[in-house]
Amino acid sequence: MSKKRIAVIFGGKSSEHEVSRVSASYVLSVIPRDRYEVVTIGITKQGKWLLYSGDPQAIADGRWEQDPNNVLAFIAPAPSVSGMVVVRPEGTELMKLDAIFPVLHGKNGEDGTIQGLFEMSGIPYVGCGVLASAACMDKAVTNILLDSFGIDQAAFTWFYTYDYYKDPQKVLAQIETALPQYPLFVKPANAGSSVGITKAHNHEELLKAIDVAAKEDSKIVIEENIVGYEVECAVLGNEEPIASVPGQIAPAAEFYDYDAKYNNAASELFIPARISKELQEKVREIAVKAYRSIGCSGLSRVDFFVTDEGRILLNEINTLPGFTSISMYPKLMAACGIEGADLIEKLLQSAFERNEKNV
Repeated sequence: MSKKRIAVIFGGKSSEHEVSRVSASYVLSVIPRDRYEVVTIGITKQGKWLLYSGDPQAIADGRWEQDPNNVLAFIAPAPSVSGMVVVRPEGTELMKLDAIFPVLHGKNGEDGTIQGLFEMSGIPYVGCGVLASAACMDKAVTNILLDSFGIDQAAFTWFYTYDYYKDPQKVLAQIETALPQYPLFVKPANAGSSVGITKAHNHEELLKAIDVAAKEDSKIVIEENIVGYEVECAVLGNEEPIASVPGQIAPAAEFYDYDAKYNNAASELFIPARISKELQEKVREIAVKAYRSIGCSGLSRVDFFVTDEGRILLNEINTLPGFTSISMYPKLMAACGIEGADLIEKLLQSAFERNEKNV
Protein backbone atom coordinates (compact mmCIF):
# COMPACT_ATOMS: atom_id res chain seq x y z
CA MET A 1 0.00 0.00 0.00
CA SER A 2 1.46 3.35 -1.04
CA LYS A 3 1.97 6.08 1.49
CA LYS A 4 -0.35 9.08 1.55
CA ARG A 5 1.36 12.35 0.69
CA ILE A 6 0.95 15.07 3.30
CA ALA A 7 1.90 18.71 2.78
CA VAL A 8 3.02 20.54 5.92
CA ILE A 9 2.68 24.30 5.44
CA PHE A 10 4.41 26.80 7.75
CA GLY A 11 5.50 30.43 8.04
CA GLY A 12 3.22 33.09 6.60
CA LYS A 13 3.01 36.86 6.71
CA SER A 14 1.52 37.14 10.20
CA SER A 15 3.20 38.40 13.37
CA GLU A 16 3.39 34.75 14.46
CA HIS A 17 5.68 33.68 11.61
CA GLU A 18 8.50 32.66 13.95
CA VAL A 19 6.21 30.60 16.21
CA SER A 20 4.87 28.81 13.14
CA ARG A 21 8.40 27.79 12.13
CA VAL A 22 9.12 26.28 15.54
CA SER A 23 5.75 24.49 15.56
CA ALA A 24 6.45 23.06 12.10
CA SER A 25 9.81 21.70 13.25
CA TYR A 26 8.02 19.77 16.00
CA VAL A 27 5.29 18.42 13.71
CA LEU A 28 7.85 17.32 11.11
CA SER A 29 9.89 15.55 13.80
CA VAL A 30 6.98 13.38 14.98
CA ILE A 31 4.85 12.79 11.87
CA PRO A 32 4.91 9.01 11.19
CA ARG A 33 7.11 8.65 8.09
CA ASP A 34 6.37 4.93 7.85
CA ARG A 35 2.78 5.86 6.96
CA TYR A 36 3.11 9.20 5.22
CA GLU A 37 5.26 10.82 2.57
CA VAL A 38 5.82 14.40 3.70
CA VAL A 39 6.40 17.47 1.55
CA THR A 40 7.03 20.85 3.10
CA ILE A 41 5.85 24.26 1.91
CA GLY A 42 7.24 27.38 3.54
CA ILE A 43 5.66 30.80 3.18
CA THR A 44 8.05 33.72 3.67
CA LYS A 45 7.10 36.92 5.49
CA GLN A 46 6.77 38.51 2.06
CA GLY A 47 4.18 35.88 1.11
CA LYS A 48 6.32 33.79 -1.25
CA TRP A 49 5.42 30.07 -1.32
CA LEU A 50 8.38 27.69 -1.63
CA LEU A 51 8.68 23.91 -1.74
CA TYR A 52 11.42 23.11 0.79
CA SER A 53 13.20 19.74 0.76
CA GLY A 54 16.05 20.41 3.17
CA ASP A 55 16.72 19.65 6.83
CA PRO A 56 13.61 20.26 9.01
CA GLN A 57 15.92 21.57 11.75
CA ALA A 58 16.72 24.57 9.54
CA ILE A 59 13.08 25.68 9.63
CA ALA A 60 12.96 26.85 13.25
CA ASP A 61 15.66 29.52 12.90
CA GLY A 62 14.73 30.60 9.37
CA ARG A 63 17.76 29.15 7.56
CA TRP A 64 15.43 27.21 5.26
CA GLU A 65 14.85 30.32 3.13
CA GLN A 66 18.46 30.25 1.90
CA ASP A 67 18.26 26.67 0.62
CA PRO A 68 19.32 26.76 -3.08
CA ASN A 69 16.95 23.90 -3.89
CA ASN A 70 13.81 25.87 -2.96
CA VAL A 71 11.36 26.18 -5.80
CA LEU A 72 8.12 28.09 -6.21
CA ALA A 73 5.08 26.00 -5.27
CA PHE A 74 1.47 26.71 -4.35
CA ILE A 75 -1.82 24.92 -3.71
CA ALA A 76 -4.04 24.84 -6.80
CA PRO A 77 -7.63 25.94 -6.12
CA ALA A 78 -8.96 23.46 -8.70
CA PRO A 79 -10.24 20.08 -7.42
CA SER A 80 -9.16 18.58 -10.75
CA VAL A 81 -5.55 19.12 -9.64
CA SER A 82 -6.10 18.07 -6.01
CA GLY A 83 -2.62 19.15 -5.11
CA MET A 84 -0.02 21.78 -5.73
CA VAL A 85 1.73 23.37 -8.65
CA VAL A 86 5.53 23.12 -8.46
CA VAL A 87 7.54 25.44 -10.72
CA ARG A 88 10.91 23.81 -11.35
CA PRO A 89 13.65 25.11 -13.70
CA GLU A 90 12.95 22.24 -16.08
CA GLY A 91 9.21 22.86 -16.13
CA THR A 92 5.96 22.91 -14.15
CA GLU A 93 4.86 19.83 -12.20
CA LEU A 94 1.49 18.99 -10.68
CA MET A 95 1.95 17.17 -7.38
CA LYS A 96 -1.03 15.33 -5.94
CA LEU A 97 -1.68 15.70 -2.21
CA ASP A 98 -3.75 13.46 0.05
CA ALA A 99 -3.96 15.96 2.91
CA ILE A 100 -2.65 19.28 4.17
CA PHE A 101 -1.40 20.02 7.69
CA PRO A 102 -1.33 23.82 8.02
CA VAL A 103 1.05 24.64 10.87
CA LEU A 104 0.15 28.31 10.60
CA HIS A 105 -0.77 30.83 13.27
CA GLY A 106 -2.39 34.25 13.07
CA LYS A 107 -3.71 36.20 10.10
CA ASN A 108 -4.07 34.30 6.83
CA GLY A 109 -3.18 31.08 8.65
CA GLU A 110 -6.00 30.40 11.08
CA ASP A 111 -8.58 33.05 10.20
CA GLY A 112 -10.39 31.15 7.46
CA THR A 113 -8.54 32.65 4.49
CA ILE A 114 -6.20 29.76 3.70
CA GLN A 115 -8.92 27.32 4.78
CA GLY A 116 -11.02 28.75 1.94
CA LEU A 117 -8.24 27.85 -0.49
CA PHE A 118 -8.13 24.31 0.91
CA GLU A 119 -11.89 23.99 0.52
CA MET A 120 -11.68 25.09 -3.11
CA SER A 121 -8.89 22.58 -3.76
CA GLY A 122 -10.95 19.72 -2.35
CA ILE A 123 -7.94 18.44 -0.38
CA PRO A 124 -8.53 17.24 3.20
CA TYR A 125 -6.88 19.49 5.77
CA VAL A 126 -6.20 19.46 9.49
CA GLY A 127 -8.09 21.93 11.65
CA CYS A 128 -11.27 23.95 11.69
CA GLY A 129 -13.20 24.99 8.60
CA VAL A 130 -13.63 28.46 7.15
CA LEU A 131 -16.43 29.75 9.37
CA ALA A 132 -15.15 28.43 12.70
CA SER A 133 -11.62 29.62 11.91
CA ALA A 134 -12.82 33.12 11.04
CA ALA A 135 -15.19 33.37 14.00
CA CYS A 136 -12.61 32.22 16.55
CA MET A 137 -9.89 34.46 15.16
CA ASP A 138 -12.00 37.58 15.61
CA LYS A 139 -12.28 38.14 19.37
CA ALA A 140 -15.28 40.47 19.00
CA VAL A 141 -17.20 37.89 16.96
CA THR A 142 -16.17 35.10 19.35
CA ASN A 143 -17.44 37.06 22.33
CA ILE A 144 -20.75 37.84 20.65
CA LEU A 145 -21.26 34.18 19.70
CA LEU A 146 -20.32 32.95 23.19
CA ASP A 147 -22.93 35.31 24.63
CA SER A 148 -25.58 33.80 22.37
CA PHE A 149 -24.60 30.28 23.47
CA GLY A 150 -24.88 31.20 27.15
CA ILE A 151 -21.17 30.71 27.85
CA ASP A 152 -19.77 32.96 30.57
CA GLN A 153 -16.94 35.36 29.70
CA ALA A 154 -15.44 38.68 30.73
CA ALA A 155 -17.46 41.85 30.11
CA PHE A 156 -16.30 43.50 26.88
CA THR A 157 -16.84 46.17 24.28
CA TRP A 158 -15.32 46.64 20.83
CA PHE A 159 -14.87 49.26 18.13
CA TYR A 160 -13.18 49.92 14.80
CA THR A 161 -9.86 51.76 14.92
CA TYR A 162 -11.16 54.07 12.17
CA ASP A 163 -14.00 55.21 14.42
CA TYR A 164 -11.63 55.74 17.33
CA TYR A 165 -9.24 58.00 15.43
CA LYS A 166 -12.16 59.83 13.82
CA ASP A 167 -13.82 60.58 17.17
CA PRO A 168 -11.70 59.43 20.15
CA GLN A 169 -13.95 60.97 22.81
CA LYS A 170 -17.02 59.12 21.56
CA VAL A 171 -15.25 55.75 21.65
CA LEU A 172 -13.66 56.46 25.03
CA ALA A 173 -17.10 57.31 26.41
CA GLN A 174 -18.33 53.96 25.05
CA ILE A 175 -15.47 52.18 26.85
CA GLU A 176 -15.99 54.02 30.14
CA THR A 177 -19.74 53.30 30.08
CA ALA A 178 -19.31 49.58 29.37
CA LEU A 179 -16.21 49.06 31.54
CA PRO A 180 -15.96 51.76 34.23
CA GLN A 181 -13.17 50.14 36.29
CA TYR A 182 -9.47 49.67 35.60
CA PRO A 183 -7.41 47.68 34.84
CA LEU A 184 -8.62 46.77 31.37
CA PHE A 185 -7.23 44.50 28.68
CA VAL A 186 -6.87 46.02 25.24
CA LYS A 187 -6.64 43.53 22.38
CA PRO A 188 -6.49 43.62 18.60
CA ALA A 189 -9.54 41.62 17.52
CA ASN A 190 -7.55 39.51 15.05
CA ALA A 191 -4.15 38.49 16.40
CA GLY A 192 -2.86 35.43 18.21
CA SER A 193 -0.15 34.55 20.73
CA SER A 194 -1.11 37.66 22.74
CA VAL A 195 0.47 39.91 20.10
CA GLY A 196 -0.57 43.54 20.59
CA ILE A 197 -2.34 42.91 23.92
CA THR A 198 -1.78 45.39 26.74
CA LYS A 199 -3.05 45.64 30.31
CA ALA A 200 -4.09 49.25 30.93
CA HIS A 201 -4.16 50.40 34.56
CA ASN A 202 -5.39 53.95 33.93
CA HIS A 203 -6.66 56.34 31.26
CA GLU A 204 -3.20 57.27 29.98
CA GLU A 205 -2.20 53.61 29.60
CA LEU A 206 -5.50 52.93 27.84
CA LEU A 207 -4.68 55.51 25.16
CA LYS A 208 -1.22 53.99 24.61
CA ALA A 209 -2.68 50.47 24.57
CA ILE A 210 -5.19 51.39 21.88
CA ASP A 211 -2.35 52.70 19.71
CA VAL A 212 -0.45 49.42 20.18
CA ALA A 213 -3.48 47.29 19.29
CA ALA A 214 -4.31 49.49 16.30
CA LYS A 215 -0.97 48.55 14.70
CA GLU A 216 -2.14 44.91 14.58
CA ASP A 217 -5.77 45.17 13.46
CA SER A 218 -8.56 47.47 12.35
CA LYS A 219 -10.85 46.30 15.17
CA ILE A 220 -10.11 46.49 18.90
CA VAL A 221 -11.66 44.64 21.85
CA ILE A 222 -11.59 45.96 25.42
CA GLU A 223 -12.22 43.49 28.26
CA GLU A 224 -12.57 43.75 32.00
CA ASN A 225 -9.74 42.39 34.12
CA ILE A 226 -10.51 38.97 35.60
CA VAL A 227 -8.61 37.88 38.68
CA GLY A 228 -8.24 34.12 38.44
CA TYR A 229 -6.24 31.17 37.26
CA GLU A 230 -5.38 30.86 33.57
CA VAL A 231 -6.60 27.40 32.58
CA GLU A 232 -6.46 25.77 29.14
CA CYS A 233 -8.10 22.70 27.66
CA ALA A 234 -7.16 20.85 24.45
CA VAL A 235 -10.02 19.54 22.30
CA LEU A 236 -9.63 16.91 19.58
CA GLY A 237 -12.08 15.50 17.03
CA ASN A 238 -15.08 16.34 14.88
CA GLU A 239 -18.71 15.57 15.78
CA GLU A 240 -17.80 13.81 19.03
CA PRO A 241 -14.73 15.67 20.28
CA ILE A 242 -12.76 14.76 23.38
CA ALA A 243 -11.40 17.28 25.86
CA SER A 244 -8.09 16.86 27.66
CA VAL A 245 -7.45 17.26 31.33
CA PRO A 246 -7.15 21.05 31.87
CA GLY A 247 -3.75 22.63 32.41
CA GLN A 248 -2.89 25.80 34.31
CA ILE A 249 -0.45 28.57 33.49
CA ALA A 250 1.50 30.58 36.03
CA PRO A 251 2.87 33.32 33.75
CA ALA A 252 6.26 34.87 34.37
CA ALA A 253 4.85 38.28 33.44
CA GLU A 254 1.82 40.14 34.76
CA PHE A 255 -0.21 38.24 32.19
CA TYR A 256 0.54 35.48 29.68
CA ASP A 257 1.87 37.71 26.88
CA TYR A 258 3.97 36.71 23.85
CA ASP A 259 7.26 36.83 25.75
CA ALA A 260 5.90 34.77 28.64
CA LYS A 261 4.56 32.17 26.20
CA TYR A 262 7.64 31.67 24.07
CA ASN A 263 10.73 33.33 25.53
CA ASN A 264 10.52 33.36 29.34
CA ALA A 265 11.36 30.00 30.91
CA ALA A 266 10.04 31.25 34.27
CA SER A 267 6.45 30.70 33.16
CA GLU A 268 5.16 27.48 34.74
CA LEU A 269 2.65 24.95 33.46
CA PHE A 270 0.69 22.67 35.76
CA ILE A 271 -1.02 19.58 34.37
CA PRO A 272 -3.58 18.93 35.68
CA ALA A 273 -4.65 22.44 36.68
CA ARG A 274 -4.57 23.22 40.38
CA ILE A 275 -8.32 23.43 40.69
CA SER A 276 -10.84 20.96 42.09
CA LYS A 277 -11.81 17.82 40.16
CA GLU A 278 -15.32 19.23 39.91
CA LEU A 279 -14.07 22.45 38.29
CA GLN A 280 -11.77 20.47 35.98
CA GLU A 281 -14.73 18.49 34.67
CA LYS A 282 -16.79 21.66 34.27
CA VAL A 283 -13.98 23.25 32.25
CA ARG A 284 -13.88 20.19 29.97
CA GLU A 285 -17.65 20.30 29.55
CA ILE A 286 -17.68 23.99 28.61
CA ALA A 287 -14.71 23.52 26.25
CA VAL A 288 -16.59 20.87 24.28
CA LYS A 289 -19.80 22.95 24.30
CA ALA A 290 -18.00 26.00 22.91
CA TYR A 291 -16.09 23.89 20.37
CA ARG A 292 -19.26 22.29 19.02
CA SER A 293 -21.37 25.47 19.21
CA ILE A 294 -19.00 27.44 17.00
CA GLY A 295 -18.50 24.48 14.68
CA CYS A 296 -14.86 23.66 15.34
CA SER A 297 -13.32 20.46 14.02
CA GLY A 298 -9.97 18.72 14.14
CA LEU A 299 -8.46 20.58 17.05
CA SER A 300 -8.60 23.70 19.17
CA ARG A 301 -7.24 24.91 22.49
CA VAL A 302 -9.91 26.55 24.64
CA ASP A 303 -8.62 29.06 27.20
CA PHE A 304 -10.38 30.02 30.43
CA PHE A 305 -10.13 32.04 33.60
CA VAL A 306 -11.21 30.26 36.80
CA THR A 307 -11.78 32.49 39.81
CA ASP A 308 -11.37 31.64 43.51
CA GLU A 309 -15.16 31.66 43.74
CA GLY A 310 -15.36 28.88 41.12
CA ARG A 311 -16.58 31.03 38.24
CA ILE A 312 -15.40 29.73 34.84
CA LEU A 313 -15.04 32.32 32.07
CA LEU A 314 -14.05 31.40 28.55
CA ASN A 315 -11.26 33.66 27.27
CA GLU A 316 -10.65 32.48 23.70
CA ILE A 317 -10.64 29.54 21.30
CA ASN A 318 -7.38 29.00 19.42
CA THR A 319 -8.08 26.92 16.31
CA LEU A 320 -4.43 26.25 15.37
CA PRO A 321 -2.59 26.29 18.70
CA GLY A 322 1.17 26.23 18.99
CA PHE A 323 3.03 22.95 18.56
CA THR A 324 6.37 24.04 20.03
CA SER A 325 8.20 22.00 22.67
CA ILE A 326 6.62 24.13 25.41
CA SER A 327 3.14 24.50 23.90
CA MET A 328 0.12 23.52 25.95
CA TYR A 329 -1.87 21.68 23.26
CA PRO A 330 0.56 18.78 22.74
CA LYS A 331 1.38 18.72 26.45
CA LEU A 332 -2.28 18.45 27.42
CA MET A 333 -2.97 15.71 24.88
CA ALA A 334 0.16 13.85 26.05
CA ALA A 335 -1.24 13.93 29.59
CA CYS A 336 -4.21 12.00 28.18
CA GLY A 337 -1.97 9.40 26.54
CA ILE A 338 -2.13 10.90 23.03
CA GLU A 339 1.24 12.23 21.94
CA GLY A 340 3.81 12.41 19.16
CA ALA A 341 3.00 10.33 16.10
CA ASP A 342 -0.28 9.16 17.63
CA LEU A 343 -1.53 12.74 17.99
CA ILE A 344 -0.54 13.64 14.43
CA GLU A 345 -2.24 10.47 13.16
CA LYS A 346 -5.49 11.35 14.92
CA LEU A 347 -5.42 14.88 13.53
CA LEU A 348 -4.90 13.61 10.00
CA GLN A 349 -7.65 11.02 10.40
CA SER A 350 -10.04 13.75 11.55
CA ALA A 351 -9.21 15.63 8.33
CA PHE A 352 -9.94 12.58 6.17
CA GLU A 353 -13.20 11.86 7.99
CA ARG A 354 -14.52 15.41 7.67
CA ASN A 355 -13.61 15.56 3.98
CA GLU A 356 -15.47 12.30 3.28
CA LYS A 357 -18.62 13.67 4.92
CA ASN A 358 -18.41 16.98 3.04
CA VAL A 359 -17.94 15.49 -0.43
